[in-house]
Amino acid sequence: MKALVKVRPEKGLWMQEVPIPEPGLNDVIVKVKKSSICGTDLHIYKWDDWAAKTIKTPMIIGHEYMGYIDRMGAGVTNLKTGDRVTGEGHLACGHCRNCRRGKEHVCENSIGIGVHTDGSFAEYVKIPAANVVPLDERIPDDWAAIMDPFGNAAHTALSFPLLGEDVLITGTGLIGSMAVAIARYAGARFIVASDLSDFRLDIAKKMGASLTINPSRGEKISDAVRQLGMRGFDVGLEMSGSPRAFIEMISNMYNGSNISLLGLLPSDFRIPWDEIIFKAITLKGIYGREMWETWYKMEQMIIGGINLDPVITHHFHIDDFLKGFRIMEEANCGKIILNWY
Repeated sequence: MKALVKVRPEKGLWMQEVPIPEPGLNDVIVKVKKSSICGTDLHIYKWDDWAAKTIKTPMIIGHEYMGYIDRMGAGVTNLKTGDRVTGEGHLACGHCRNCRRGKEHVCENSIGIGVHTDGSFAEYVKIPAANVVPLDERIPDDWAAIMDPFGNAAHTALSFPLLGEDVLITGTGLIGSMAVAIARYAGARFIVASDLSDFRLDIAKKMGASLTINPSRGEKISDAVRQLGMRGFDVGLEMSGSPRAFIEMISNMYNGSNISLLGLLPSDFRIPWDEIIFKAITLKGIYGREMWETWYKMEQMIIGGINLDPVITHHFHIDDFLKGFRIMEEANCGKIILNWY
């Protein structure tokens, strides 16, 4: 089969012919129809410091996809061949303390598909049956292929109540833009989105932002607070990993507010603990999706009418994967879908 392989520890990806995986006990083989490029995949493509420390070459990468069940191993009883599916990309051990208390998303032995084991940028991918997510017929193929990052957005946005609240989102990449739509769907009053890219801010507007801020043009979040007649934000969703954005977020939060942190801030960043403490702000670190409550909420939001189309900006055949990665490097894009057939 064809697969995108990180062959060598240097910038690039290579299309290669590799063996089709064989299902083991409780495994499922999915024939992939659509893949999408994640920021993690871009890190691996560019071979930055994180990738160099994390990825063992050669490896098939990728973890955002949808397709159909092609084969199943012994022990699989709740699925059938031909089922239209996607999959949860974190493989939990099932026996550590967190797994046994229903917190599989923070399993201490978690393995990432396309990061620690062969991934889904391939004609076929092998995953445990427990990680298979059957797809409702009302979920379009393109949306199914991006349910993994939609889950990051849902986990981040829905960690605190949003009904009637004023929400600040710093960083409107595709996850931040999807969080805008989720906040709107969940009943937020005002949603302010901040980013350095007008392209991404335009997507955020289409997803339902009340107001957008571009700091590179001298615009300030504090101006939005005054313009909208607020005393401060009730919920902050930090998606950028920018120290400047986080400091400005803290400065504009209301006393007793809540912040979800998905963006990775630099390790040497000095956090303004005094403001956090004196404002009694609650911080929550976000990792992946809560398994499996986030997946349930994602499905219900899609069935209920949330629209993900604005975040999908490009489609390519898998043979043109390099075009997709080069556009990702330029950052003037939303989600990029790669079609296998």
